[in-house]
Amino acid sequence: MLTKTMFKIGLLSLSVFAILSTSTVEAQEKKQYQVSCVGFYNLENLFNTIDDPNRDEEYLPDGRNSWTIEKYNHKLKNLSIVLEDLGKDVSPDGCAIIGVAEVENRGVLEDLVSQPKIKSRNYKIIHYDSPDRRGIDVGLLYQEKYFKVKNSISYKLTFPDDTAYYTRDQLIVSGTLMGEEVNVIVAHWPSRRGGEQKSEPRRIQAAQLGRKIIDSLYADNPNAKILYMGDLNDDPVNRSVMEYIKSKGKISKVKKKEFFNPMWNFYKKGNGTLAWNDAWNLFDQILISKAFLNGTDYSKLSYYKAFVYRKPYLLQTEGRYKGYPLRTSAGGQYLGGYSDHLPVYVVLIKEL
Repeated sequence: MLTKTMFKIGLLSLSVFAILSTSTVEAQEKKQYQVSCVGFYNLENLFNTIDDPNRDEEYLPDGRNSWTIEKYNHKLKNLSIVLEDLGKDVSPDGCAIIGVAEVENRGVLEDLVSQPKIKSRNYKIIHYDSPDRRGIDVGLLYQEKYFKVKNSISYKLTFPDDTAYYTRDQLIVSGTLMGEEVNVIVAHWPSRRGGEQKSEPRRIQAAQLGRKIIDSLYADNPNAKILYMGDLNDDPVNRSVMEYIKSKGKISKVKKKEFFNPMWNFYKKGNGTLAWNDAWNLFDQILISKAFLNGTDYSKLSYYKAFVYRKPYLLQTEGRYKGYPLRTSAGGQYLGGYSDHLPVYVVLIKEL
């Protein structure tokens, strides 16, 4: 039997318990728990080899990246290895919910969830086409036996000062997880192209749209459980994340209708999810609404812990970019890696 103390230490030390899953854990006090993982992963330009109306010229056989069916299949296999292992340290079934970014269309996600590594999990897909100028979207993968979807909608991000600028939509999916309603928002904010300061207004506008979606959820339920996740192209300490989304790096400082950002502490310690100019950024984040923050009271669905998934096989082992994420390609050269981002995930827990 596991005592409650053993259970907590086991999670914190990442000990592998085959029984820690969205099935139950029986404690010595005869209490039972459910555990579930929710992740996010920027898949770095997951394009197929089919010429679509979107801007996919670079990812065609005769394009800049000489993108062949062999390279596409290899990338799918690589990504499935990551998704199969993501969250598996606490749940044999891995993540119940995974937000994704940089996908060309629904078809590439269908190809991904059909990979042998993860096919048995029967991941379902939620995806909407967005008008992004690079032809990439966000999406959500979920295991239906754990997350019961009720509805979903996609919100367009527009820029009144530049109507010719098109970017990714923000996706919201509502459903039940462990018997409680959970709202998941997946976003991929505008990049830092042109410089961080010059491009900041676009990310602030993205944050404002995100906050508008959040506030609409709070209008229906002041105690809504919300997970806001994505590649924000800003770090946890930037204004867009802290001031406009209204997130804090310490649970004790989170007020009603604000968010706890578990990635803040990782960033302060020098950890990140992508590397640039020999420095780490932590753009990939999962923000937790106050309703998840119940301390050690696990009678309700609660936040437990967060992780940056940083395994050696995801990193370059030699050369100028040793230690960087091992990406698929760079500068038109095929590297055969995974993504230029590392995934993140959070653990949620509930006492039965």
